[in-house]
Amino acid sequence: MEPVRTFRTTLVWPVFLPGLLLIAAILGWATLAPASAETLLGSAQRTIGQQFGWFYILAVAVFLISLLGIAASRYGDIKLGPDDAQPAFSLPSWLAMLFAAGMGIGLMYFGVGEPLQHYLTPPLAAANPQAAAQQAMNLTFHHWGLHAWAIYGVVGLVLAYFGFRYQLPLSLRAGLYPILGERIHGPWGHAVDVFALVSTVFGIATTLGYGVMQLAAGLQQVAGIDTSASGFKLGLIAVVMGLAGLSAATGLDKGVRRLSELNLGLALALLLFVLLAGPTVYLLLAFSDNLGGYLSGMVAMTFRTFSYGTPAQQDWLGGWTLLYWAWWVSWSPFVGLFIARISRGRTIREFIVGVLLAPTLFNLLWMTVFGNSAIWLDLHVAGGALGATAANVDSLLFRFFDYLPLSQLTSGVAILLIAVFFITSADSGAMVLDSIASVGAAHSPLWQRLFWAVLLGVTAAALLSAGGLKALQAMTLLSALPFTAIMLLLCYSLWRGLQSDQCHQAQQPAPATQFWSGQHWQQRLRQLVQRPSAANVQHFIDTEVQPALATVAAELRQNGVATDVKRSEDGAVTLRIDQPEQRDFVYSVQCHGKPLPAFLPASRGDADMQYLAQTGFADGREGYDIRYLRQREIIADVLRQYERYLSLQLQQRGQLLSRAPGHQA
Repeated sequence: MEPVRTFRTTLVWPVFLPGLLLIAAILGWATLAPASAETLLGSAQRTIGQQFGWFYILAVAVFLISLLGIAASRYGDIKLGPDDAQPAFSLPSWLAMLFAAGMGIGLMYFGVGEPLQHYLTPPLAAANPQAAAQQAMNLTFHHWGLHAWAIYGVVGLVLAYFGFRYQLPLSLRAGLYPILGERIHGPWGHAVDVFALVSTVFGIATTLGYGVMQLAAGLQQVAGIDTSASGFKLGLIAVVMGLAGLSAATGLDKGVRRLSELNLGLALALLLFVLLAGPTVYLLLAFSDNLGGYLSGMVAMTFRTFSYGTPAQQDWLGGWTLLYWAWWVSWSPFVGLFIARISRGRTIREFIVGVLLAPTLFNLLWMTVFGNSAIWLDLHVAGGALGATAANVDSLLFRFFDYLPLSQLTSGVAILLIAVFFITSADSGAMVLDSIASVGAAHSPLWQRLFWAVLLGVTAAALLSAGGLKALQAMTLLSALPFTAIMLLLCYSLWRGLQSDQCHQAQQPAPATQFWSGQHWQQRLRQLVQRPSAANVQHFIDTEVQPALATVAAELRQNGVATDVKRSEDGAVTLRIDQPEQRDFVYSVQCHGKPLPAFLPASRGDADMQYLAQTGFADGREGYDIRYLRQREIIADVLRQYERYLSLQLQQRGQLLSRAPGHQA
C-alpha cells in the first residue's frame, strides 16, 4: 500500500493569515476602487509627512548612532553565533549579496534621475549652477549613504544576534525577547511579524514597480517596442517573476549567491565604462568633493526638518527624504533577514563596518559617476536637453547613454542588469517573506517560496494599475510608520541583550578553583608535544572523561540534584543538570578535529589534523582542550564551571541569556 501523502507546510497561521488578509484587502480596494485608493493614499501620504516627519528623522538618527556606538564599544567583539563559529560565505560573496539585496534596482532608477532633478530644482538657494550641482550631490549622498544602511543594519544585527547567539527563531519577534520574554511566541510576537510581513511586501513591490517602469522604457528605446500599454508591463512582471521562481528553486547558496555575483560584475563593468567614457578627471575630483561635503554636513542633514523653511521645502522633504526613509524601513525586514542569514560567524563590529561602509561607498561612487556625469553632460554637451527630460525618470538613464559612446550596447547591458536585479530582489524577497511567515523555519517547501514570488508580482501589478508609482510610494510610507516604532524597540532590546551577553563573557571562575599545581607535568608535556589521533582522543574521553562525569553525576544525585550523563552517536559525552526556567548546565566533551596551520610541517596519516578533547557549554562560549587532565582534575574542572554557572544565576544582568534556549553541546 502506498503511503498517504500529507500537505507539508511550515507557515505559522497566526502570522500568515492576518498578513495575507490585510494585503488582500488593500489590493482589493486598490483594484476595485482605484480612484478612491489614489485619492486617499495621496492624502494619507501628505498627512504622515506633515505630522510624523519629525519621527522618521529622529528615528533614523537613532539607528545610525546606535550602530556606530556598538561598533566602537566592547560589544563589537561578540560573535554572531558561538565564539568558534566561522562565516559561511567568503568576504567577496558576502559583500556582493549585501549590495545586490539592498539597493540594486534603485541605483539604476535614481542614479541619473535624482541628482539631475535636485540640480534643476534645488530645495536650498543656489548662487550658480556649480553650487546647485554640489547641493544636488550632497542630498543624493544623504539619501543613499550611511543612513539607509543603518536602517538595514539595525534589523539585520538584531536578527542575527538573537537568532545565532540566543538560539531564538530567525524572525522579527525574536528581537523583542528582552522586552517580551516568552510572550514573543504569543499574540504580541505574531503582531510584530504581521507588521513586518505587510511592510516588506509593499516595500519590495515598490522597488519592483520601479524596475518594471524602467525595463519597459529601456525596451521601448532600444528595441523600438511599444511598451506603453498596461498589459505589456503586467506581462513583463509575469516573465520576470517566473524567472525569480526558477532562481528560488535553486536555494540561497546557488541561486541568490550566483545572481548577486553576476549583478556586481555587470554593475562594475557599467560603472567603469561611464567613468572612462565620461569626464573622468572631473568625476574623480567630484567624488572627493562630494564625499567631503557629505561628511561635513552630515549632522545638519541628519536632523533637518525644514521647520524654519518654506512650504515648498517641507513638501520636498516629504517627497524625497521621508519617502526614502520609509522605503528603507519597509525594506529593512527583507534586507535585514537576508543579511542576517548570510552573516553567521562574523563579529558584531565586522558586521556593522561591512554593512555600513562597503555598500555605502559603492553607492556614493555610483551616484557620483552617473549623477555628476549627467549634470556635466547637460551643461557642456546637451545644452540643457538632458535636463529637459528629467521628469521622465523611467527612460532618463537610456537618454543619458545617448550622449556617451556605444549607447545601444550600454543600454542593452543596463536592461540586462535591471532584469537581473529585478530577479534577485524578487527571489531573495520571496525567501525572506517565507521566513517571516514561517517564523524562521529552516527548511520550507518550495511551493511556499513560489507562492510569495507570485504574491509580490500580483501586488506590484495591482498597485501599478491603481495609480502607478504614486500608489506604491504612498503604501510604502503608510506601512513603514508602525514598523519604525518597532525598530526603536529593537534597538533597546539589542542593548539589553548585549549587556547580558557581556556579563556571561566577563564572569570568571573563582580563584580557589584553579586546581592545577604542576603535578603530572611530564604527562602533560608529552601530550603537548605529541599529536594524538582521533582514536587516542576518543579513548581518553571513554576512559577518563566519562567516568569522571559519571562520578560527579552520582554525587550530585546524592545531594538532591537531578542530572544525567549521556553519550551521543558521535562519541561526545555530556553531563546535563536540568534547571527549570533557566538554561540548563551543560558540560560536554567531544573529539574535535581541525586542520593544522599551513606553516606546520606535513606528516603521515591523519596528522595533518589536530584532534582535541574539547569542552562545550550551553551559553555558546568557546570550549577548550582538557586532554591533559586526569579524572580528579576533570571533576575539579566540572565543579569550576558549575560554580560559575551558579554565580551567573544570581546576576541580574545575565538573566536574559540564562533563560534563553541553550546551544547544542
